[in-house]
Amino acid sequence: MSGILQLLLSGASVTGTMNLLVVGGAGGGGPWGGGGGGAGGYRYFTEVTYFKGITYTATVGGGGGATSTSCNMVTGNPGTASSFIGGVISYTSAGGGYGGTYSGIAGGNGGSGGGGGQQPIASGGSGNTPNVSPSQGNNGATATDAPTYYSGGGGGAGSAGGPTEARNGGNATANSITGTSESYSGGGGGANAGTGGTNAGRATGPDAPCASGTANFGGGGGGGGFCGNPFPQTPGGCAGGSGVVIISVPNSVTASSTTGSPTVTTSGGRRIYKFTGTGTITF
Repeated sequence: MSGILQLLLSGASVTGTMNLLVVGGAGGGGPWGGGGGGAGGYRYFTEVTYFKGITYTATVGGGGGATSTSCNMVTGNPGTASSFIGGVISYTSAGGGYGGTYSGIAGGNGGSGGGGGQQPIASGGSGNTPNVSPSQGNNGATATDAPTYYSGGGGGAGSAGGPTEARNGGNATANSITGTSESYSGGGGGANAGTGGTNAGRATGPDAPCASGTANFGGGGGGGGFCGNPFPQTPGGCAGGSGVVIISVPNSVTASSTTGSPTVTTSGGRRIYKFTGTGTITF
C-alpha cells in the first residue's frame, strides 16, 4: 500500500501543492593555506503534494564553524544537513564538505565537496554525497602546485570549484521562491585569495583574513591564510553559512499552526514560510 493511500485511508485529506527549497549548512574553510568550504546541498521541488492535519518538521542545518587561528593542520568543519519531513514527504540536503589544508589534506565530501589543500596538492571532496537526483551539489577543486600554490575552491550548487582558477569557489544557484531572485549554495574560495560563489566566503590573501558564508544561504567559508614569516598570522579558516528551508503555497492557504517562528511574507499570489531555524508547520 502506498504512503499516500495510507494517509487517505487514515482520514488525512489533500490540501494542495507547495514549492519547497531545502539548503544544507555549508562547510567551513580549511586553515593554514586552506581549501574553501563546500556549499550546503541544494534541493528545490515544485508541486509537492501536502496533506491537511499532517505536521511537517523543518530542520535547518548549521554551517561548519571557523577554525582556530593558531598554526595547526586540522581541516575545516563540515556543515550539517537540512530537511523537511512529515507524512510521505522526506527531503534532506546534506551539509557541505570541509575545506582541506596545508600538507596535502583533501577536502571533505558533502552536499558540495570542500576544496583540497596544497603542498603536496590534494584533491577536492566529492559533491552530491549522499547521491540524490537531481544532484544537490558539485565537487571541490584540487589544489595546484608551483608556481601558483592555490588551495582548491569549494564546490557550489551551480558548478564545481575552480576549474579555470582552482582557488575559486563554485557558482551558487539563483532561486526566486521568495519572490526575489537570491543565490544559494555557493562554494567558498581557497587560499591564496580565491573568490567565493555568491553569498559564500572569499579566501584570504597572505595579508588579509578570510570571510564567512552568509547565514541562511548555504555558502562555503573561505580558506585561511599562510603561517609564519613573511606572512601575518591569519591562518584560521572561516565559517560556512547556515542553511534554510522555504515553503511557498498559494496566497489563499494559511497554516493552521507553526513553531520555530518562520518568517511569513506574500509575493506574486504566493504565501512564503521561511525557516531559518528548526520548526514545524501544519496546514
